[in-house]
Amino acid sequence: MDEVVGPSALDRALRPLHRWVWRDPHRRARKLLRFAETEADGGRDLSRAAELTPDPLLRRLYLRHAEDELRHAALFRERGGALLRGLPRAPAGFEANWLTPGERGLDDLRVDGERDESLLAFLHLSEKAAAQRFAIYRQVLAHDPATRAVFDDVLHDEAFHMTYTQTQLARVAAGGSRARLFRARAGRLWKAYLRVAAALASVVGTLLLRIQYFVVLPPFALLARRAAKREPAGFMAARRPSPLTSQY
Repeated sequence: MDEVVGPSALDRALRPLHRWVWRDPHRRARKLLRFAETEADGGRDLSRAAELTPDPLLRRLYLRHAEDELRHAALFRERGGALLRGLPRAPAGFEANWLTPGERGLDDLRVDGERDESLLAFLHLSEKAAAQRFAIYRQVLAHDPATRAVFDDVLHDEAFHMTYTQTQLARVAAGGSRARLFRARAGRLWKAYLRVAAALASVVGTLLLRIQYFVVLPPFALLARRAAKREPAGFMAARRPSPLTSQY
């Protein structure tokens, strides 16, 4: 399997981190269940793409792809549920989703507004990235043969998805497949940047709010407490009435 689809150079360099992420059984189970949701969403979007395409061959391939995605969802859901049933209850911990994402599917693409060329280019890059991620997950799961077998099964389908999307893109794009892949890759990089920027903004915003709460507000609270101590207790005496000869 590694000869057909191997992990990327970055994932190979981060192998110790991937191994650490997948070592915790609770986190492993939660990630598998999240993968199941993503695969199921991708299957529904591919079914919609099969309805919209005028190409009969692509319609059959999209439907085959959708069936594979739904089967993957069932595999991930079954294995994740089996792991959780054999573990004691534990609070949700650090997921590291940015480090070990699953297949993003079509969550970044509006199927109704895309032509077959752009959809195939996006699918090819998405399936290739997912296959490379699943390959590294498979390698670091030697201590969990059952979960590793799930990724083995999924990787066979991912290799087929990579092949058919590339072949059909070359057929449909009529010589413009490289340009389509370049646009799709640029779009994925831009959306990845937006996700990172949003996550960074959330972290910075949380940090600034905590600084305001623990650093800026305490001096004002202390000054307000001191001012309150100088105030006389009880009711204040009423002000004497002004004489009628005064304009005030």
